[in-house]
Amino acid sequence: MEEQFFIKNTESNVSLTSEQKVHLNRRGNELFNSGDIMGAARIFVTTGYSDGLTRIGDHFFQKNEKITALKYYTLAKNKTNVDVLVQELTSVIRLMLN
Repeated sequence: MEEQFFIKNTESNVSLTSEQKVHLNRRGNELFNSGDIMGAARIFVTTGYSDGLTRIGDHFFQKNEKITALKYYTLAKNKTNVDVLVQELTSVIRLMLN
């Protein structure tokens, strides 16, 4: 994976109108549905679209890339999924330490 960061703050210096966000989110959905997950992710991070970010997290969760999934769930402010993954990752670390 080519990403160089774990969690990026969704607060952006980019100021978008509601119309611009809608247009970008539609484009992000198109990219996601066509398989361009990282292209969609860039858009969803820019717009702060929590549903899209959660779907990106789900994609990585299904691929068993749980740290990356955790990143997108955190960006989406999806506390339920973050809590589940943190608990799971904590269990793995405990097993490794024992």
